[in-house]
Amino acid sequence: MQTRTLGRTGREVGVVGLGCWQLGGDWGTVGDDDALATLGAAVDAGATFLDTADVYGDGRSERLVGRFLRESGRRDVVVATKMGRRADPHVPQAYTLDAFRAWNDRSRENLGVETLDLVQLHCPPTPVYGDDSVFDALDTLVQEGRTAAYGVSVETVAEGLAAVARPHVASVQIILNPLRMKPVTEFLPAAAEAGVGVVVRVPLASGLLSGRYDERTTFPADDHRNYNRAGAAFDIGETFAGVPFEVGLQAARRLSAVAGEVPLAAFTLRWIVDQPGVSVVIPGARNGEQARGNAAAADLPAPTAQQREEVAAVYRELVAEHVHDRW
Repeated sequence: MQTRTLGRTGREVGVVGLGCWQLGGDWGTVGDDDALATLGAAVDAGATFLDTADVYGDGRSERLVGRFLRESGRRDVVVATKMGRRADPHVPQAYTLDAFRAWNDRSRENLGVETLDLVQLHCPPTPVYGDDSVFDALDTLVQEGRTAAYGVSVETVAEGLAAVARPHVASVQIILNPLRMKPVTEFLPAAAEAGVGVVVRVPLASGLLSGRYDERTTFPADDHRNYNRAGAAFDIGETFAGVPFEVGLQAARRLSAVAGEVPLAAFTLRWIVDQPGVSVVIPGARNGEQARGNAAAADLPAPTAQQREEVAAVYRELVAEHVHDRW
């Protein structure tokens, strides 16, 4: 698989990684054996960037990733985790050095490592981006050897721009896909100029861009695509990329026609990888077949100029009014 440098971390990673939220929870049940098989399939297919968080399954995702690394003996994998969402209440005042150390220690124990490869603030409250003491505390974590680098997972383009302006932010994680195109012109150029890595999450819009859903599709009670459609649990933009489900279905059908004979999910991942400034995209997977299919998208031909324009037209005509000004 093609590799790219992950911003200021200096680490090389495969352009298609693996998002490990599904392995922890909130997407229905994934057993330990299936989770470990998914991790193995992704890494065997060339994925060398795994993204998790301390709140995915209350640490279950981290523990599974740590177990996989121990049992596989792989040393060429970059593991990114996140912290901040354990704060209750989730307010700017919770982002202190003491809290960071406690969250960091828990993640290091879960993953079984002395030093984290990369820790990301997990979509913090917007005022955090302007608080110098927060970034001083993150610098301290690096100085103490608790993490090799830090980044930020953001909700909005404005937050992403604030993050890349910080001199030691190594990477920014942001939602980007054909249903959330604002970052292409308003964020990616700034990140590239700053030398900050870009990790793309929610690339398939919570499965909308898999092409498998229709108006009759339902989701389990413990799946965020059921309980967070109105943003009841966390930012609504994390579920179906913030696009109303019915609108997303219409858009997915048109995008499937644009993709032609290529499966929509694979076409979407290749479209994302082709955006200048993107370091790695992190689709989730619930089994080895999905993980291998995602990784294979990296080897597809780049979308043609006509396909890129048709993707942009779908966004303009169906989707932009729902998401562009919000995120």
